[in-house]
Amino acid sequence: MTDPVHIVCPHCEAVNRLAHERLNDTPVCGKCARELFAGMPIDVNTERFNKHIERNDIPVLVDFWAEWCGPCKMMAPAYQQAAKRLEPRIRLLKVDTERLQDLAARYNIRSIPTLALFRNGREVARQPGAMDVNGIVSWVDALMRHA
Repeated sequence: MTDPVHIVCPHCEAVNRLAHERLNDTPVCGKCARELFAGMPIDVNTERFNKHIERNDIPVLVDFWAEWCGPCKMMAPAYQQAAKRLEPRIRLLKVDTERLQDLAARYNIRSIPTLALFRNGREVARQPGAMDVNGIVSWVDALMRHA
């Protein structure tokens, strides 16, 4: 028996507590009754970003991007496909660095797109540059094996 995990709802931001072995059972939020994992990245503001980074017990993968960035637009469909393959093991977020310059500055984002993996509220790995879906999933899987 493993300890329960905390999962932030992507819809209402409620923090849900559930058994780790239930992650693959299509769990729903105890507050809004919507699915906790929709197989797609969550576009966040600073407050939502902080809550997901600090309160999710599963790792969180963040795509730092901007609307004007060609490689970011090229990688967006791959990142969406990666969400379908990585959830519920990993929560995926998107941070628009033009809109959320505070987060871009806090994490010293110098090139976009940049993927950053967070665990227990702290950044543990970073990968700048666009990747395809297999590259994203392979990079995350390699990090998880060594965690």
